[in-house]
Amino acid sequence: MIDFFEVREGRRLRMMVAKIGQDGHDRGAKVVATAFADLGFDVDIGALFQTPGEVAKQAVENDAHVIGMSTMTAGHKTLLPELVKELKNLDREDIMVVVGGVISAQDYDYLYKHGASAIFGPGTVIPIAAQKVIEELDRRHA
Repeated sequence: MIDFFEVREGRRLRMMVAKIGQDGHDRGAKVVATAFADLGFDVDIGALFQTPGEVAKQAVENDAHVIGMSTMTAGHKTLLPELVKELKNLDREDIMVVVGGVISAQDYDYLYKHGASAIFGPGTVIPIAAQKVIEELDRRHA
């Protein structure tokens, strides 16, 4: 499936894994980034403690197809809408945003309504998550 995307787009699917806000817990984000890279994604990892604006700018500069926003500190209900707004300000609403981390199920609807294309919590099987990301990108490009 990742090969099909590469053939169609002329390059590998590029994902930026981002830690936004005051969340310094980066071990999980690094594991996820490595797993996606092992599956054939071209993965960039952002610095810790970035603002939504910095993440959006870096994703645009790196021509990412998707941002994987990792959160462990309950800032997702503020940070996701800010990130989506920054992407809109940069005229790059085409960059898909997925959210991962420790997120209460009661927040899922809010996150979907504010721009999350997918949400992945603890225990997510990475190949299944990768397939969902690719399917959503395919749906958007159809």
